[in-house]
Amino acid sequence: MALAGEGPASALDMAVAEENALALGHTLDELMENAGRAIAEEAVRRLPKAPAKVAVLAGPGNNGGDGTCAAFYLAQWGYQPEVWMVRPPAEIRSSAARRCYDRIASRLPVHAGVPRPAELGGFPLVLDALLGTGQAGPPRGAYRDAVAAARESGAPILAVDAPTGLGSPEAIVPRWTVTLTAVKAGMTPATAGEIVVREIGIPPAAQHETGPGEFHYYPKPRPATDRPRPGRVVVIGGGPYAGAPALAALAALRSGVERATVLVPLPAADRVQSFSPDLVVHAVGEDRFHPADVPTIATFLESVSVDAVIVGMGVGRGESTLEAMRVLLPELVGRYPTVVDADALDALPPATPDAAPPTVATPNQSEFARVFGGDALGTPDERIEEVRRRASTRRVTLLAKGEIDLISDGRRTALNRHHPPALAVSGTGDVLAGVVGGLLARGVAGYAAARLGTYWVGAAGYRAGARAGPGLVASDVVRELGPALVAGLDRIGRRGEGLNAPARR
Repeated sequence: MALAGEGPASALDMAVAEENALALGHTLDELMENAGRAIAEEAVRRLPKAPAKVAVLAGPGNNGGDGTCAAFYLAQWGYQPEVWMVRPPAEIRSSAARRCYDRIASRLPVHAGVPRPAELGGFPLVLDALLGTGQAGPPRGAYRDAVAAARESGAPILAVDAPTGLGSPEAIVPRWTVTLTAVKAGMTPATAGEIVVREIGIPPAAQHETGPGEFHYYPKPRPATDRPRPGRVVVIGGGPYAGAPALAALAALRSGVERATVLVPLPAADRVQSFSPDLVVHAVGEDRFHPADVPTIATFLESVSVDAVIVGMGVGRGESTLEAMRVLLPELVGRYPTVVDADALDALPPATPDAAPPTVATPNQSEFARVFGGDALGTPDERIEEVRRRASTRRVTLLAKGEIDLISDGRRTALNRHHPPALAVSGTGDVLAGVVGGLLARGVAGYAAARLGTYWVGAAGYRAGARAGPGLVASDVVRELGPALVAGLDRIGRRGEGLNAPARR
C-alpha cells in the first residue's frame, strides 16, 4: 500500500515505531548495531584519514549506546576513538546499550565524567551521543557541563540522532546531525546543522501500521494535583437510541477520564442512566434534539469543566435533529477537542480553524462515502489517498473505519488491522469514539489518539472474543479496555501505570 509521506517525528513517534519494530521481530540489538554502523560511516566522511582521532560524548541511554557502538566500528576501521561516559556506566539500563559499552570498555580509552574543553579541542571531530529523542527541556547536571565543554572547545560536532538540548538556548549546535529513521521535530539547519537521515532497519510497517507501541501515546501519570485523574468528557447523543451514548461514555471512563457526562433527550435519560451509576446524565429538550436545544447545550458546556466532547452517536437522522447538529457543531469544533461520530458527521463544518483543538471524525465506510464523497469500495491505495486528501481539506483527523481502519491528519497516514472479525458488531464504533474522546480529554493529540484508540479497542476486542466467542457484544469490549491497557503498558515497560496507579511525585 502506498502511504503519504511523514513530517518531522517526535520522541513519542519514534518510541512507538521502535516498539512496533520489536513486535515485528526485530531486536534492539539489531537496531542499535545498524545505528552505530551508520553513525560511524557518517563520522568517517567528516574525519581525516585513519588513524585520525575522534571524541565520543556518551550518556547511559540508548543514544549513548549508539555512540559507543559507533566508537567500536571506528576502531575496527583504524580510527582512534576516545569515549567520555558523562554518567557512571552503572546507570546503563538497556541491555543493548550495555552490550555496546562492554564491547569497548577494555579496548578503547574510556574516561569517566565530563571532559575539559581543552581535551576536546584537539579532536578533529566530536560525536554528541549524550541524549537522544527522549530528552526534554535544557540539559542539566553532567549533561549541561558536557554541552558547555563541547561548545567551548570549538571542535566540529556531529550530533547523533538529535543535538543534546535541542530547543533550548543551552543546546549543542552541531555542524552536522546524523538522524535515525526520520528528521526529529525541532531540527532545522539552524539548530542541527547539515542533517543526514540514515535508516537503521525500522520497517515502514512499524511506522505506518498500528502495533503495541501505540501505548506509548497513553499519557503518563502526572504529579498529584487537585485532579489526580484528569479529564472530563461530555457525550452529546441519543434520543431514538440510548445504548450508543452510554457505551461511548463508559468507554471514555475506561480510557482514564475523571468524569463522563451524557447530554441526552428527556425520554432517553433514564435508559442511559440505567446502564451504569458511574455516568452523569442530564436531560435536554424533548423526544430528540432540536435546534432550540442548542443554546441550552452551549450554556451547559460553558458552566462546567469540559476537556473533550463526543457528539453524534444514537441521535438519529430526523430532519430536526440533523438541523440541530448543523447548528451545534460550529459551537463545538474549534473550541473543544471533539469527536464527531455517526449521524453528526453530516453536520461537520467544511474545515476546522487553524491552530484549533483537535477534531477527530470517525466515519464507517458508508458514512465516509456519504459525507466526504469518497469511494467506499475503491482499492486500498485509492482509499488511503481519499482519506488523506479529505483529512487535509477538512483539517481534521479522519479515522475511517473498515476491514482496515485508515487514520490520517492530512500529513501522516496509518493503518490499523488489529481487530477481530467479531468486533464488527453494533456499538463497537461507539466504544471507539468514547476511547478516542477520552484520550483527547487526557491531552493526547488527535492523530495519536486515533492510532492508539483503534489499536486499543482491537486489543480489547481480542480479549473479549476469547471469552465471548462469536457472541461478543460491545459491552464485552468496554469491560476489557482496562485489562488491555494494563497489558499494553506492561509490554512497553510502564508497569504500574494503569488506570488506578498513583500519580508519581
